[in-house]
Amino acid sequence: MSSIIWGMLAFALVGAATPGPVNLIATTTAVQRGSGEAFKLVLGASLAYAMVVFLSGSVMQYLVNLVPVLHQVLRWLGSLFLLYLAYQIFTAPVNALSSPSALTSGWWVGSLTQLLNPKAWLVAMSGVSLYVLGQAEPQWWLWIFTLVSLVCCLIGVGLWALTGRAFASFLSKPSRLQLFNRTMAIVLAASVSIIWIQ
Repeated sequence: MSSIIWGMLAFALVGAATPGPVNLIATTTAVQRGSGEAFKLVLGASLAYAMVVFLSGSVMQYLVNLVPVLHQVLRWLGSLFLLYLAYQIFTAPVNALSSPSALTSGWWVGSLTQLLNPKAWLVAMSGVSLYVLGQAEPQWWLWIFTLVSLVCCLIGVGLWALTGRAFASFLSKPSRLQLFNRTMAIVLAASVSIIWIQ
């Protein structure tokens, strides 16, 4: 049980902390519009992602109940996708950190960016296939995974918003961004292996 939660935490923190559209918008919002608007963005993005996780998990549980063999198929596909994502993070170009310039309300930008981001849905489904499906009480584990995802998203995106320009400036040096990306990629790959060795 504890290994599953550790895997969830590692998985969710990597997803929330690595550079991506929501994190870059959070940094830009904090710099351009202040901490109040950045807080709205972080909250909106985090709640939206938790909703994505819960909806994905609910639909996937329903499908697995209809076709039980889907559990193993989804588990393998989820693992492969996350390992591919870890590879993409590990080999990401080091000059890719740039910030969007035009913003409106932090709440709506954060929420819509998560809800309309295909990667958020794919990552959520991959996590559900690893940490929820096949457990003795999948509905209980879905609630735990949703809560872990919410907390990690608040922390990860919040870090980008709180540190604003300083964090973005620190990662603007190619060697630092590369080290950060590679560390996160290794943590993500490790989070996948935890579920298979339990």
